[in-house]
Amino acid sequence: MTSNSVALRTVAEWQFASDRQYESPFADVLVEAAFTSPSGRRLLQPAFYDGGGIWKVRFNPGEIGDWRYELRSRPRNDELTAEGTFTVTDRPARGFLKATPRDAWGFRYEAGDPVLLLGDTVYDLFGMAYNGGDIESFLRRRVAQGFNLFRTRVSVSRFHPPAGHCEWARRRTWPWGGSETAPRLDLFNLDWFANVDRCMRLFEELEVGVEMIMEGWGFEFPFNHRAVFTAEWEQLWMRYLIARYDAFNAVYFWTPLNEYEYYPNGDWHHKPAADRWALRVARWIKETAPHGHIVSMHNGPVLPPFAERFKADPEAVDAIMFQFWGSRDRKNGWLALGIEEQISESLSGWPGSAVFAEWGYERNPELELKLPIHEFCDRNHTRRGAWRGAFSGLGIIHGFENSWSPWMILDKDQPGVGDLIQIRRFFRDIAPFERLRPADIVSGDHPVGFRPLSLATRERDMIAIYFPAGGVASLREQIIDPAYWFDPRSGALHDVGQKEVTSIAAPAEADAEGPPLDWVFVSGKTIPRT
Repeated sequence: MTSNSVALRTVAEWQFASDRQYESPFADVLVEAAFTSPSGRRLLQPAFYDGGGIWKVRFNPGEIGDWRYELRSRPRNDELTAEGTFTVTDRPARGFLKATPRDAWGFRYEAGDPVLLLGDTVYDLFGMAYNGGDIESFLRRRVAQGFNLFRTRVSVSRFHPPAGHCEWARRRTWPWGGSETAPRLDLFNLDWFANVDRCMRLFEELEVGVEMIMEGWGFEFPFNHRAVFTAEWEQLWMRYLIARYDAFNAVYFWTPLNEYEYYPNGDWHHKPAADRWALRVARWIKETAPHGHIVSMHNGPVLPPFAERFKADPEAVDAIMFQFWGSRDRKNGWLALGIEEQISESLSGWPGSAVFAEWGYERNPELELKLPIHEFCDRNHTRRGAWRGAFSGLGIIHGFENSWSPWMILDKDQPGVGDLIQIRRFFRDIAPFERLRPADIVSGDHPVGFRPLSLATRERDMIAIYFPAGGVASLREQIIDPAYWFDPRSGALHDVGQKEVTSIAAPAEADAEGPPLDWVFVSGKTIPRT
C-alpha cells in the first residue's frame, strides 16, 4: 500500500490481496475505488488484477488536502472491500495535458503553460523494449532533442503489409491469454504489461507524453474480427488499460483505434458506423477514466470533414490526430504539397483541438524498401510537411523508418530529425508559437504547393512567412523591423535588409543536388537580433 502522504499530481498505488479463486480474475469480478477529494468531488477509478491474488489501484490526485477512498467489488468479496484516507501535499506540478481549442495551438498543461507538441511515431516501442531494444537511450536522446510526445500502441503488430515484417520481434508480444489462433480475451499477459509499466515509468521520469493507442491497426487480429473481439471484450480490454495507466501524467492522449475507420471489419474507408463507434467509445472512455485525459481520434480517410462526422456529439472527441501525407510520388514527393489545403478542408468547423500527427515516414535508403509508399518520403518531404503543418497552427508528430515499426535502429537518427529540431527552435526561441495564428498576408496567385504560408499575432507585431520552394511573395501588410530569413536546415538567421516594401523574395541560393530551397521569413519587434 502507498504511503498515507501523496504528493500532488503523482501516481499513487494501493494493493489488495484475495485468496478467492476466479477462473478469470480479470473478468469475473469488478473492483474499483471511489475517491473523494477535499472539495467533495467523487472520482471512480477501476482497479486491475496484477497476478498472485493481488489487485492494484493507481490514482493521481489533483487537489491538496485530505482524501478518502472506498474499495468495492462486484460480486462482493470482503477481501476486496476496504476504505481509508490519505493526505495530498503540495508540490510544483505542471499537471496533465489539456485540450484548449482555439488557444495556444490547442494545448496547455493544467498549470497554464502552452505546449508546442513535437512528436515521434514509434508504434511498437513497447514491443521493442520487450525484445531487448535500448529504448531508454533512444528516449533520452529524443527528449534532449526537444521531442515531448510519442505515438505508440499498447498492442504490438509484427507485420505491416505488404512486406513490413518486424524481424526484431523474437519474443511473443500477444497481450491476451491463449494465442492468436486460440485467444482467451478474458485473460491478459501480465509479463507483457509489466514491460509496459516499466516503459511508462520511464516516460514519467522523463516528463514527456504518450499517445496511448488502445487498439492497433484495424486490419490485424483481433480488431478486424468483431465477431470474436466483441463489444464486451473490447470494453474489458479498454477498462484494463485505463485501470493500469490512466493515473500516469505521461498519458497525453487516449486514442481508441489507429485509423479508426478500419472499424468494424478492417476495411479502410470512411464508414458512418465507424463515426458512431468513435463517439460511443469516446464517451465511454470519459465515463470510465477519471483523470480527464484527452480523448483523440486518428483518421485514415480525410473526408468528410470531422465537424460533419462527429456532429451528433461534437464534444465527445477532444482532438483529431490528423493524418495526411501530401504528395509522395517521384515528381512531387519532395514538396509534400496539398497538406495545408487538406488540413483546412478536413478541420473546417471542427470545434476541438488537433495535431498534425502523420504525413509519412522518412525513408532510409540504406534499408530494404518494405513499404513502397515510403519510397519518396525523403528529408525534403519530412521538412516541408512539418513546416506546412506548423504554419497551419498545429503541433506536429513525424516518424522515421529506423524506428517507427518494422525496423529497430534506435541508435541512429535520420536527417529529418535535425530539421524538426530547427522547427522547435524557431517557434520556441524566435517566434513564440502560442501568439501566432494562420493569417492572410500573402496575395497573388501561386501553384498548389508553392504558395507561401503565413502566420501573425493578433496585434500584428510579428509575422512569419514560409516559402516551401523559394520565390516571391506580395504582401498585404508592411514588414516590421527587425526582419530575418531563417534557414530551416541550419537554423541560421540572416538580416533581410528590406524595409517597408510590398513584396519579398526568398534568397536565390539553390541546392545543386536537389530541389529549390525552402525559407522562413520572420519580422517583429520582439525577435532577438542575434
